[in-house]
Amino acid sequence: MKINGIYDLSVTLKTNMPAWPTNPLITINPVGTVARDGYSVESYASATHSGTHIDAPSHMIEKAKTVDKVELDKLIGEGYCIRPKLNGKEIGRSALTAVWKPEYDGKIILINTGWDRKRDFSKEFQFDFPGLAMDTVDFFVEHRTKVIGIDTLGIEPYDHSDFRVHKALLTHDMAFIEDMANLDQLKEGKKYLVVALPLKIENGSGAMARVVALDVV
Repeated sequence: MKINGIYDLSVTLKTNMPAWPTNPLITINPVGTVARDGYSVESYASATHSGTHIDAPSHMIEKAKTVDKVELDKLIGEGYCIRPKLNGKEIGRSALTAVWKPEYDGKIILINTGWDRKRDFSKEFQFDFPGLAMDTVDFFVEHRTKVIGIDTLGIEPYDHSDFRVHKALLTHDMAFIEDMANLDQLKEGKKYLVVALPLKIENGSGAMARVVALDVV
């Protein structure tokens, strides 16, 4: 196997970085320094759904699979980046159909909206981000999608206060990657080896993840 390129699709975790509006902000503090202690070490505190992270089915479905139980062969595998058109704040079934190719079936799908480039403590970035419409649920189930990734704070628009898309997809044992970065570096329709590994938190509803795409031959 030859690796022609490695693409880091993860947000850098920083103190007080923009996050889901109702979550506590991340705090990273030095508790040991080389000059004082002979070593550097930091304390870290955040919600488990901070920065680039995995949503496990148990995030919104009672007694569903937790993040430590999500199969690794779902989180590591062939993946493709797509750039469907928006209809207002929603990505609908027709937009997916317009860009879909047969080779995408059963693979990891990463949705590039460009929203990560708007990262800021703004109303636009935190509340007005786009996401999946309800009519995409059956589409992804029919096409046996392994994992869906997106470069916004959530898989569906913030306006969906009932989290209907989340719940419908998670019911089908789906996992998500949210708050991704740098998807604009990937070529649409090109096959990549995607590796999305969350922290192995026992009974966690989700966890921060380092996500990369490898251009391999």
